[in-house]
Amino acid sequence: MAIYRFRVTFEDYEDVYREIDMPSKSTFLDLHTQIQKSTGYDQERSSSFYVSNDQWKKGTEIAYLPNDRKKAAGVLIVEDVRLSKFIDDPHQKFYYTYNFDRPYDFHVELIKILKEEEGKEYPALFKKVGEAPRNLTAANFPVTADDEDDDDFVPEDAEEYGVDEEDDYDMFDDEEGEESEGESNKSNEDEY
Repeated sequence: MAIYRFRVTFEDYEDVYREIDMPSKSTFLDLHTQIQKSTGYDQERSSSFYVSNDQWKKGTEIAYLPNDRKKAAGVLIVEDVRLSKFIDDPHQKFYYTYNFDRPYDFHVELIKILKEEEGKEYPALFKKVGEAPRNLTAANFPVTADDEDDDDFVPEDAEEYGVDEEDDYDMFDDEEGEESEGESNKSNEDEY
């Protein structure tokens, strides 16, 4: 059986990528699952693969948890479509959008077609470079050990934005004293 090696790169973080080996009989759901396992993101978010050209232009959509509008339009569903159905090029590209609420976009490119290695389990993470950016979603703010240390605490009496209560707010007054309100308005009217 053929094994597809995909390089999955964050569109906005090109120095962060994963190389994932997938059997040719795998579905797009299997690829979605492996990408999420390699990044540590929640797998249960609405996402889509798009068959793409060399310029990453989106073509046919293959969706995970599609909304009603997409279902009515007859969108392809990830669990129903094998990867091999859309591999027409030895460097086939897919544009992948994860989590439409707070999206991350990925470039998924086929970089090698290999022979299955005896005794090796697939799908497999072949290479991991860089840490995936933290994924903050509207309904799910993950808390890690780093988040529990509240190093950013600012006491209420601390200076805020470089201004404290003792600063003189009269810095715009005339040096010889304040103008009366009537004179100030009169001079402004004459200027216009």
